[in-house]
Amino acid sequence: MFKKVLIANRGEIALRVIRACREMGLASVAVYSTADADALHVKFADQAVCIGPPPSRQSYLNVPMIISAAEVTGADAVHPGYGFLSENADFAEVCRKCGLTWIGPPTEAMRLMGDKIRARAAMAAAGVPILPGSSGLHDEVQLLEAADRIGLPVILKAAAGGGGRGMKIVWDKGKLLEAWATGRTEAQAAFGNPEMYMERYCERPRHIEIQVVADKHGHYRQLGERECSIQRRHQKVLEESPSPVLSEATRAELAAASVRAIEAIGYTSVGTMEYLLDGEQFYFMEMNTRLQVEHPVTELVTGIDLVREQIQIAAGEPLSFTDERRARGHAIELRINAEDPVTFAPSPGRITALHMPGGLGVRVDTHVYAGYMVPPNYDSLLAKVIVHDVDRAAALRRARRCLDEMVIEGIRTNIPFLRRIINNAEFIRGEFDTGFVGRLLADRASAA
Repeated sequence: MFKKVLIANRGEIALRVIRACREMGLASVAVYSTADADALHVKFADQAVCIGPPPSRQSYLNVPMIISAAEVTGADAVHPGYGFLSENADFAEVCRKCGLTWIGPPTEAMRLMGDKIRARAAMAAAGVPILPGSSGLHDEVQLLEAADRIGLPVILKAAAGGGGRGMKIVWDKGKLLEAWATGRTEAQAAFGNPEMYMERYCERPRHIEIQVVADKHGHYRQLGERECSIQRRHQKVLEESPSPVLSEATRAELAAASVRAIEAIGYTSVGTMEYLLDGEQFYFMEMNTRLQVEHPVTELVTGIDLVREQIQIAAGEPLSFTDERRARGHAIELRINAEDPVTFAPSPGRITALHMPGGLGVRVDTHVYAGYMVPPNYDSLLAKVIVHDVDRAAALRRARRCLDEMVIEGIRTNIPFLRRIINNAEFIRGEFDTGFVGRLLADRASAA
């Protein structure tokens, strides 16, 4: 086991990793930008190193400065958290070449699954269902031929992409060329790669993901699903486990396909297989080769510390469990963001008063405190409120109570919007898909 872990991240996930390190008897190193000088991850780590000014490219994406911080502090491992450099295979390779243990998957698997076209081919070879689609589209002839073969509507996606960037839905063949050109431009700007591919578009799917974990001793496991259909502009708002709609047969098929997939590509560490669910049929969407924001949902229903597993796997240790864990009760995660609840514009500023909910079955992962200045430079996530209870109805009641207890003053948050979601009759019945939030907002706009 290594002795000192540098956390190449900020915010609540940096704190989450620091806590796991402390419980495992490992020293931790925080890195921070000048905007985060007063952040809690800086205060709670054993050591902290400033790596640059507020812009991410000059700090949290600055690989030479992060490596230098590891060298000057004597760190022997790097945990990337999520976002920033967490899925950057080049960064993982640099860490390894510098003698640092990468707390994550093999770079080969990262590169494979980071290329959406190659990932589709690999999953098809492993017997995982994929949507009818194309390989890379390099000219207008390929584009039009693919649309004719697949049939409208189709969705164009960036080969190196994610998070909805470069994504275009096309219903009318006459608009296909324009959408392709716009998507290529966006993909180049976001990922430095303009390549696009095409899939059949599912109009009202659900977004289901399976938590997977594997060690270097040939143990491949899955830890059940998370329901992630509540999204705004392809960004998750709320997650829960188990899904309220999966049949036991489909759940078993998803689990088996996910284990088959990670074994086929020689994956180790934790990761997430993401699927679209269209009725009872599921299709591979992508794999996230890192820890997810919503990992606490799985931790609460399985009792497994995923960050600890990550660290132990990187150190060459076997999984701490051998059984296939079944979900116990129901967990829901609410993402609390610093944003206007109506316009969703970011709301940076100083938090003047703060009270977080608590009690049985309540977990709050946050990096904010009263007096904290929310910077405008990074994502707007303030906290994750995760509740657990015996079933979904009880968990929803607990979630409502938590939102009622929560006080954040000085800035605006999306708490009113989250209340609207969890009190919605269709949501309570489990009758929703990835378009739920868009329809909810459209209904509000038409009623105004």
